[in-house]
Amino acid sequence: MSATTPSTWLVTGATSGFGRLVAERALALGAHVIAVGRRRDRLAELADSAPKGLVTTLELDVTAPDAQEVLAEVVRLAGGLDVLVNNAGYGLFGSVEQIGADEARALFDTNVLANLAVLRAALPALRASRGRILQTSSLIGQFAWPASGLYAASKGAVELISEALAHELAPTGVKVTLIEPGTFATEFFGSVRVVEPNDVYLPTVGKFLEDVSALPPEAVGDPEAVADAIMAVAALEEPPLRLAVGADAIESIRASLRSRLAELDRWESFPRVPVGEGV
Repeated sequence: MSATTPSTWLVTGATSGFGRLVAERALALGAHVIAVGRRRDRLAELADSAPKGLVTTLELDVTAPDAQEVLAEVVRLAGGLDVLVNNAGYGLFGSVEQIGADEARALFDTNVLANLAVLRAALPALRASRGRILQTSSLIGQFAWPASGLYAASKGAVELISEALAHELAPTGVKVTLIEPGTFATEFFGSVRVVEPNDVYLPTVGKFLEDVSALPPEAVGDPEAVADAIMAVAALEEPPLRLAVGADAIESIRASLRSRLAELDRWESFPRVPVGEGV
């Protein structure tokens, strides 16, 4: 698919951050954008600023029970789909022990189960067009820091779902790419829910949260770079499965992979329990 070819894009989380920037870029290419979000005023702003007829706005909470059916119908009415940017999600940080069941469930409902609902709604049309799927993950979809356990687990789920999906879709021509941004200046951080650590977790979770809040402005990237990366990879004939964006993402993921390989090598010859023995 050429970047200059008129196409139809479905972008979730299109009212702010990476989703809004990608929607604007796709519109600038002459694409029809199905912009999905929960904020009516932001969707109206996007529609008002776009060429007439190129935006279909959809005010929708992607965790709603009927979200899959609503999205599938909008795609049908649009006449097909070429690119899905599955971007909706939110952050929840705190110790694994202190995050309650209701908050954990809400996080996975949004970041994992809603992501799946969007995929199911879009996949028939994407198969027909041999289209592109861009899944927004995170550098901590590859590893976890103190305080990030539940959020990293939700993004790790998206990573493995997407990896399996890429294998499953390979014969159809549909390409899947995970976008793994580092730390970028979007509204994400303003909407993050933080569970403050108790005394037990002050040395780990508390220290990590303090360090993050003390990051200098130059440590936070320009979100335009992520939007540009999404647009570029969507146009590739053979895109990567994973694309880390930002120096911190690349360095941190590389360090994590090296650490895991070193641990695998170190424990490779550790005694194994023979088959049929043990618990």
